[in-house]
Amino acid sequence: MHLSALTLIIPDYDEAIDYYTRTLGFALIEDINQGSKRWVRIAPAPDAQTGIILAKASNPAQTKAIGKQGAGRVWLFLETQNFAVDHARLIAAGVQFEEQPRQEPYGTVAVFIDTYGNRWDLIEYS
Repeated sequence: MHLSALTLIIPDYDEAIDYYTRTLGFALIEDINQGSKRWVRIAPAPDAQTGIILAKASNPAQTKAIGKQGAGRVWLFLETQNFAVDHARLIAAGVQFEEQPRQEPYGTVAVFIDTYGNRWDLIEYS
């Protein structure tokens, strides 16, 4: 078994697709209109084993959860093979990092916030 996807609650499909594909550089894997909703799956790369399902909030409780699914913690981890290159590319694309890159026993890491307030680690494992 493996984790195939997780759901990220967003306010608007097209806005989220634009941000995650253009700004973060993710691939749009699927975008299927299902009538009242869409099945939208993105991933860091087209061949990634795990993806993210973008789910448009459909009630006030879901809207309130946008950007807060991790309860203020880093809960999304974007692994890179070249931290310096990807960090520079994300900064150039306007991504807001909370800190300068730091060395940890497991590798190089820096926390960034996506357009909705979700906290991510950009990480290159040693």
